[in-house]
Amino acid sequence: MSKIEIACFNPESAIISFENKADRIELCDGLSEGGTTPDFEITKQLREKINIPIFVMIRPRGGNFTYSDTEFEQMKSELVQLKSLHVDGFVFGILNENDEVNVEQNKELVELAKPFPCTFHRAFDRAENLEISLEKVIECGFTTILTSGQKPNVSEGKENLKKLVDLSNGRIEILVGGGLRSTNIEELRVYTKAGYFHSSAITDGGAFANADEVIALKRK
Repeated sequence: MSKIEIACFNPESAIISFENKADRIELCDGLSEGGTTPDFEITKQLREKINIPIFVMIRPRGGNFTYSDTEFEQMKSELVQLKSLHVDGFVFGILNENDEVNVEQNKELVELAKPFPCTFHRAFDRAENLEISLEKVIECGFTTILTSGQKPNVSEGKENLKKLVDLSNGRIEILVGGGLRSTNIEELRVYTKAGYFHSSAITDGGAFANADEVIALKRK
């Protein structure tokens, strides 16, 4: 049975995921932007209702993953605020102008998040050079990389995902996500040998996780 993280863009999805035995929630806002920092009050209320791990997205806006000084300061202050709610981890990723992993800024946020673990999100899929980027993310102190194997979705990226699992060799968790559904999870688990999988469990083009899909993902 695979471990499943559900990307939740609203409180309803978080509750559905929790009630249907997801292993972890990635909480964010901004569905149309691919995920942004969630509201403080919503996070606080969910923390009181949910006792599975909640990892919180720290991302000031959609678009690229290179941030201005002002945006970076905002990311730091939001992380510190949300840390006070005793969430279980954080999700972010910063690249420089050349689409390389920004070691300095990522390291600063990872330090700020301690003792909570951090996931480097799908900014990884925009980064140059798979192997060098993997080493840089490990150097920054992240515990997990969320990736579709630097391809548009996990099915196209499965060779790279397998390669990442092999190259990481247990030093960092490869969280497989990006177009993941209950229909393709089994094939990807067998092929990549990854242990953790990420999906929004949205099946109808709407905004809410589908309870049956969460159950199906867990069952595979």
